[in-house]
Amino acid sequence: MEYLALFFCFAITLHNIEEAIWLPKWSQQPSKFQKSVTTSEFHFAVIVITAFAYLSAFGYVYRPELTLTKWIFIGFLGSMILNAIFPHLMATILMKKYAPGLLTGLLLNIPINSLIIHHMFVEDLIIWKELILATLIVGMTLLALIPLLFKAGAKAAPFSTDD
Repeated sequence: MEYLALFFCFAITLHNIEEAIWLPKWSQQPSKFQKSVTTSEFHFAVIVITAFAYLSAFGYVYRPELTLTKWIFIGFLGSMILNAIFPHLMATILMKKYAPGLLTGLLLNIPINSLIIHHMFVEDLIIWKELILATLIVGMTLLALIPLLFKAGAKAAPFSTDD
């Protein structure tokens, strides 16, 4: 399972790097689908989210017997699969313009996370109810956390001249 957790970390890192490079500028275009975010705000948030993702993976690898570590990890797996579709794929379709994060979401997050989930089902480590509930809980927690992290990022770099 250790190598699968490393693949998860690899996928989310590349996904978040893609977003960190292009999403702040992309978010500046007028749209009802997203609010604009500065580079400082986004970079702060994406670093914290990536750190949480790593902690979830390493927590599960080192303490797989703990229900909490398993739920957080599978919640991250499921949330990142959904994230590739909502908002990245949907924004690309609706705006008719590439949404940063779509490529790595579709080519890395969905297949790698699906492989890990499949492996966990085959090994009888999870059941559907756990996957669905964990994905909802972690996903909603991340959605609630992101605006707070943007605010913290703005305070962390109040004199930033980016964007």
